[in-house]
Amino acid sequence: MTSIVIVTPDAVLLVRQGQAWTVETYLEGMKAGAVAVDESAGRLYVGTSGNGLYRSADGGRSWEALPFDHDQVSAVAVQNSSGAEQGVVYAGTAPSTFWRSDDGGESWQEQTAMTELPSASEWSFPPQPDTHHVRWIEPDPHVAGKLYVAIEAGALLRAEDGGQTWRDRVPGGPYDTHTAATHPQAQGRVYSAAGDGYYESADGGESWTRLMDGLRHRYLVGVAVDPGDADTVVVSAARGPRMSYHPRGAEAYVYCKPAAAGPFKMAMEGLPPAEGTIASRLATHAAQPGVFYAANNHGLFRSNVAERRWQALPVEWPEGVFRNRVNAVAVFEE
Repeated sequence: MTSIVIVTPDAVLLVRQGQAWTVETYLEGMKAGAVAVDESAGRLYVGTSGNGLYRSADGGRSWEALPFDHDQVSAVAVQNSSGAEQGVVYAGTAPSTFWRSDDGGESWQEQTAMTELPSASEWSFPPQPDTHHVRWIEPDPHVAGKLYVAIEAGALLRAEDGGQTWRDRVPGGPYDTHTAATHPQAQGRVYSAAGDGYYESADGGESWTRLMDGLRHRYLVGVAVDPGDADTVVVSAARGPRMSYHPRGAEAYVYCKPAAAGPFKMAMEGLPPAEGTIASRLATHAAQPGVFYAANNHGLFRSNVAERRWQALPVEWPEGVFRNRVNAVAVFEE
């Protein structure tokens, strides 16, 4: 059964596909902002702004607070290894610190070397210039312990050993990554949707290429890659942050790049009009090649690359659930 978890400041929504699509509401008022799925262990993790870190061991039907020594959890991710019963869990905070758990969230170890990097003194989140946070954690699917970690704003960092040692940003790389992606069929390939544009690396972040051909809106928020084709990329974009995150004044678009060398093309058929729509959060699942999901303040949409259009999933949403921004979305199989 396909399930989708949508994270908003007001609630965590669990959308499930049975005889009909249903939705359940959890963690109401907890200011949830980040989500990660560990399918090998059947667990979900949600980070909140002000209320710490939560875990579900039953597909999101019940939740428990984890013993985590920070209440501002801005990013969370799981890295699975072949044959392991559970993945390593990583969490990032605001202000920026980085943590790992090898026992499913029961205990945590801070990886302090990250904040000792030379660029750390320059990290700054523009709306709150005296601070910054971990925006995204992207585990490498090919190398255990290898991570790509985005600081908002200032750097896309790399770790080779689960966070014990770090490599700083590189010249020409993305400065303000909002979402990063990797691909199980393309070792070394990294994708970055950033406030300063769209970037790709073919060598594990050693060097980057800024690919803007066809993008009329250059503030990138979300990125997802076709599980069956490492060259097919979908991004969400706007003209700037004020048009990306809040329904009032929003104007955001979705683009698709269907080939390695091809330009981005606008892919809005079946989606709500750009005006009044926040930048969609995007997701895929390994078992569904060619399928993309997009969540925004108008609901949840699915697209098949072959059809080249989006379709709203027939979900009866609770009233007011999308009055604010959508922070994250993830797909899993139960």
